[in-house]
Amino acid sequence: MLTNTSAMGALSTLRGINEQLGETQNRISTGLKVSSAKDNASYYSISTTMNSESGMNKAVNEGLTLAKNSVSTARLGAETLVDLAQEFVDRLAFAQTEGVNQADIQKELTALAAQMQTAIEQSSFNGENLISATGAGPKEVVSGVSRSGTMLNTTTIDFTTTDLEAEQAKFAAILIDESTTPTALETALRNAESYLTTVTGAATDLGIAERSIETQQNFLSELTDKLDAGVGSMIDADMEEEAARLQSLQVQQQLATQSLSIANQAPQNILSLFQ
Repeated sequence: MLTNTSAMGALSTLRGINEQLGETQNRISTGLKVSSAKDNASYYSISTTMNSESGMNKAVNEGLTLAKNSVSTARLGAETLVDLAQEFVDRLAFAQTEGVNQADIQKELTALAAQMQTAIEQSSFNGENLISATGAGPKEVVSGVSRSGTMLNTTTIDFTTTDLEAEQAKFAAILIDESTTPTALETALRNAESYLTTVTGAATDLGIAERSIETQQNFLSELTDKLDAGVGSMIDADMEEEAARLQSLQVQQQLATQSLSIANQAPQNILSLFQ
């Protein structure tokens, strides 16, 4: 007999065990059961797509953080203007009282108008001021990316900010003195209340926009977590299972090696017959 079939069988078994052992060791070292298309083509394709979507969501979320900070800063400025404008209206209402010193009240009104301008100028984030003359207007913020087949579409959050510098100028234009008639004082008060309504509406709009961005950010964070968990369930290795398999394969490797050794010794037993 020229062919040792027992040794060939034992060697084939050992090769199979070594191959499985290599795969198991790779899963343990990488933590992945699907690290390339050859491991599972379907899971690899799906997980790659889902990882891409997860990455896009994270990038959009970072962009939303910048937008939210700009809106939040502008909202703070607008709310400060609301407080100052309310105080402005209160002082004008007091000016309606007979016998008060209109010149002193005008000094207060001038100081309040100056504080309004300062608040506007300081309501800037990263060089963007949403309540200034140059920064106000329609805004569009990318809020997400949706996939339809192979097509990608973006979603947006749209809102409009108000030029509060124009409103501040209206407050600053209100001037009173001892010669101002009661009718003129009443008109000034009515106008100031109208300006206050505009400023309050601007602050409200900014608050709504900020809340919308925060809600979308929370949604994107949860969506990203779900995508990452879904990918993990497909490609992550069960480390406890792989550790148990590794020990089992190591034992099988030892036994297969011994089996091959025994099979290789069989011809030696035949040779002993010729001695």
